[in-house]
Amino acid sequence: MTRQPSPPSRRMRGFEQTAGLLKERIRTAGESRGFAVTRLLTHWHEIVGEEIAAMARPVKVGYARDGFGATLTVLTTGARAPLVEMQKQQICEKVNACYGYAAISRVAITQTAPTGFAEGQVAFAPAPKPAPAPLDPEVRRQATAVSESIRDDGLRTALEALAQNVLSQSAKRKG
Repeated sequence: MTRQPSPPSRRMRGFEQTAGLLKERIRTAGESRGFAVTRLLTHWHEIVGEEIAAMARPVKVGYARDGFGATLTVLTTGARAPLVEMQKQQICEKVNACYGYAAISRVAITQTAPTGFAEGQVAFAPAPKPAPAPLDPEVRRQATAVSESIRDDGLRTALEALAQNVLSQSAKRKG
């Protein structure tokens, strides 16, 4: 018996997530700069923390020809370079935790963009988070009704927030 080839299956219906569309391009761009794990680029704020991420960003990972461990180059502004210098060990530890092994052995700091001074004027602030949409009074009333019988204040507040999220999401889908 020969098997009939199955028709190609569709992964998703409707629109694909932006991350899925850009995943290959981000990986290609990251690999050209030595980043084997693109998570280091896309989740820099989560990996090193907001304080360090506000001062520096990863630029390149360089691998030595005859040694173990790579060099992570981070970009910062001139005034913040001494602060980043003092935190090189913490950056190295946090990045290695992301990789899962001691991939980075050294952190180098640069105060200009890798291609020249013109690109050195980089914004280090993350994109602002959008303000939450105003909550519909009817949704708020329904959420309060769901949690009013709970005696524990913390649990009641958490349940009310969950109910507001669920009710507002279902209202968005309907409207």
